[in-house]
Amino acid sequence: MAGKVFFSVSMSLDGFIAPESLDDLMGRQWVELQRWMFPLRFFRENLKLGAGGKEGRDNDIARETFERTGASVMGKRMFDAGEQMWPEEAPFHTPVFVVTHEKRDPWERPGGTTFHFVNDGIETALDQAREAAGDRDVRIAGGGATILEYVNAGLVDEFSIALSPVLFGSGIRLFDGVDASRVALEPVRAEPTQRVTHLTYAVRAR
Repeated sequence: MAGKVFFSVSMSLDGFIAPESLDDLMGRQWVELQRWMFPLRFFRENLKLGAGGKEGRDNDIARETFERTGASVMGKRMFDAGEQMWPEEAPFHTPVFVVTHEKRDPWERPGGTTFHFVNDGIETALDQAREAAGDRDVRIAGGGATILEYVNAGLVDEFSIALSPVLFGSGIRLFDGVDASRVALEPVRAEPTQRVTHLTYAVRAR
């Protein structure tokens, strides 16, 4: 049985998930947005940062998101940024399918991550990811434009937002350009913690 297609992101209170410029990734605002993750035991384990780290519901959700994911899809912008910032052992540990116009051989990294470059659209990338994931879920990893393409195409089953107490003012909005006439949401779960509020929705055709 095929798994779900989902995305999971951190979002500021004013609706942004990343700065506009790649040069600002890892800048102050982005670090504040993602700060809830950095102390987690799972985050430290996955990036091999050493023992220790915080446990609790935030940590459980981060681990559950990772464990449900059998393959990921991402856009070229996210890959270009990550290629420079990820450690040699990239943090996915599954196949990743990059939607791009660039032709490139698969890029295999230590630890089980292999990046595959798909040149003929989001549906082909998703088909390949579904096959690779088996009965686990496919995560649309980002960035915002790629997530929006999948939402507007009716290809997302569920999503989770970690709503972070940060204001951006400008940047990449998660739902800028969403086809609201086609998309309806069904609340699944809302879990506040000391750091963020985790919101999960099922996506339905309107």
